Parts: sequence; C-alpha cells; structure tokens
Amino acid sequence: MEYFEKHNENPYGDLAWNIPERKQGVVAVVGGNAQSFRAPIKIAEWLEANYPVEAVRMILPDALEPKLPPLPNIVFVKSTESGSVAETADLLAAIEDADYGLIVGDLSRNAVTAKAVTEACGRSATPLLMTRDAVDLLVSEARESILMNENLILFASMAQLQKLLRALYYPKMLTMTQPLTQVAEILHKFTLSYPIKIITLHNGQILVAQNGDVAATPLESSGRSPITIWDGELAAKIAAFNLYNPANFLRATICALFN
Repeated sequence: MEYFEKHNENPYGDLAWNIPERKQGVVAVVGGNAQSFRAPIKIAEWLEANYPVEAVRMILPDALEPKLPPLPNIVFVKSTESGSVAETADLLAAIEDADYGLIVGDLSRNAVTAKAVTEACGRSATPLLMTRDAVDLLVSEARESILMNENLILFASMAQLQKLLRALYYPKMLTMTQPLTQVAEILHKFTLSYPIKIITLHNGQILVAQNGDVAATPLESSGRSPITIWDGELAAKIAAFNLYNPANFLRATICALFN
C-alpha cells in the first residue's frame, strides 16, 4: 500500500515556520441561521486569537442583521424566510473575496439552503473546507459535478462519508467496523475518482486523503478527543496551516494535527 502512510511523529514540522509574524490572509467563516449562530462567531474569534490572520470575515444570513450590533468583518447574505442562507451567488461572491473559506455549520436543513451551499462548494475557486453539520447539506444534494471541484475539502465523520458514497452510488461501501487499511483503500480510490480532499476519523486515527494518497495520524497526537475533534477548532487550525502552506494540502494538514 504505497499510497498509505502512518505518522506517529510530525514529519513536516518545518511547515510551522511558514506561519508569518505579521498578519496576512483573509478567511471567510460561513454559518449560522436566525436561531443559532454560535459556531461561526466562536470559530472566527478563535482564529483571530490564535493565528496571524489579517481578517476573519463572518458570512451570515441577513436575518441575523437586526439581532447583532454593528461589527467589523461581517458580510450578510440573502436569507430564506426561515433565516438561513438562500442564494448561491451572494454566498459564492463572499467566499471568493477571501483567501480561504470555512463552512462551520449551524445552517438550517432545508432544500433552498442545501442547494445554495452545495452549488457554492461546487463552483468555488477559493479553497473551501466544509465541516460539522454543513456536510449533511452536501450529502442531501450530492452530485458528481460538485465533487469535481479540487478546491473542496470535507472534514466529515465516517457516518457522513458513508451517506455520501451511498448517495453517489459509489461501488465501495464504508462501514464503522472496517479495518483501517480497508478504509484507507476506499479513500484512496475515491480521491482518485474525485479531486476533493477528505479528513475523517476512524479507529482512533485521523485520516487525510488527497489524490489517492492517504495518511493516518493518531487522534491523541492532535490533543483532542473523539468529541472535541468536531467542535470546529481543529478544522480552523487546518484552514490556517493551509492558508500559509497552499502548495501541499496533505503535508500542511498533517502538520496542523501535531501543533
């Protein structure tokens, strides 16, 4: 299995030196609806506090505008009647105005929002990492054309990936009981078929897959538990490392897991 690597120590620690001393780069954090918007605000604040990002721009549905005080670096996009993201064009323009996009969830599960978010993911020319419940929207609208965007990164649970492969009628099935090598083989073949990048957790190992290459890193090396891995902070850290190391997603992501 030449495509499969295991890392118990950080083999790419030198990439951490690429984090600049001066602030640079713009990250767009997408999420929220009229009833819940904690995730994008929490992740935006965490990024600003921990990495030298020039600007962290929150992209929120305009149903939230009357509920929030005037704040810098907020972009409001058109919302549905229920208060979630409504249009692809607004969302895509806001994402592509940044250097990196991070869709962190708290988006309502409705057909209009799912279509808007999924089409933006399929068309984005900006690297775009999707995680937490936002991945469920993609699964509900899964199409091969969406997954042909090489700028799309999915930080997804095994259950979400299982549903995605099933929605695409992919000939291989993922299960929770499969050995690590078998899951790696499926991710290897899947990322050869589709140019998206995948991060997931299986059997205590964080798996990162790109262009057929798969790397496994022990969850304990990230300093997180099987629950806190999904709180959005690790996804934000991965986004930051890739913002400053854009040439190699796999190496930058592995480095982020150890720092």
